[in-house]
Amino acid sequence: MDELLEILNDINPDADYETNDHLVDDEILTSFELVMLVTQIRDVFDVSIPSEAIIPENFNSVEAMMRLIGRLKEDE
Repeated sequence: MDELLEILNDINPDADYETNDHLVDDEILTSFELVMLVTQIRDVFDVSIPSEAIIPENFNSVEAMMRLIGRLKEDE
């Protein structure tokens, strides 16, 4: 989780990622930042995020992102 928090803080250091669970819905992460995030997750965690998985439910919180990464790693 620390690696993901580091990625998120590099993208937008002003957000509270540890407690917020509406990062996309509340537009804390913009669409441009979401693209950057998907790219960084791919590079750091060595997973490919399919376009159909890029939905708010998978990116609204750090926990949701970690669950997505875990599912993608299991599917490899």
